[in-house]
Amino acid sequence: MYIYDGAGNSIRWGLKSVIMMNINEVQKRIKQRPPFQMIEKVEEVRAGEYARGIKCVSINEPYFAGHFPDAPIMPGVLVIEAAAQLCSITIESEGTDDSKIYVLLKCEEFKFLKPVLPGDTLVIEVTKESGGAGLIKFNAKVTVDGKVKAKGILAFTAMNKEDIYNQ
Repeated sequence: MYIYDGAGNSIRWGLKSVIMMNINEVQKRIKQRPPFQMIEKVEEVRAGEYARGIKCVSINEPYFAGHFPDAPIMPGVLVIEAAAQLCSITIESEGTDDSKIYVLLKCEEFKFLKPVLPGDTLVIEVTKESGGAGLIKFNAKVTVDGKVKAKGILAFTAMNKEDIYNQ
């Protein structure tokens, strides 16, 4: 387990990792960039198994201009994208492979229980359900102030960048 002190120095202990990441550390591990980067802070990661991250929803985000001007609601697909980005951080928490991209294959049983509004702070938790032989599944839960806003299962696979663009 890695624990970071106040100066950002890591202290090694145990076999698993607990990593807290600010925006700079997140950008070292995620391929998306603003305005499409959704994860702003990671409070905990257990390598390949679990993560808890934060997304602060601001009225200044460009999609609110049209979704909906008189009643702004964060699009559900972007809530899923935020959870998917946290899954990729979980998968690659101990390092990234620049030749690969983890792509979302499937959303299963994803439910939106309450709308996400400007001013909300999303607490996103992802827990590995199964994985191996090219398919990794995570249970994802998105809460605001302890209330579940959305939840479901996300499935991923790794693809070579070259294969994506040479079809």
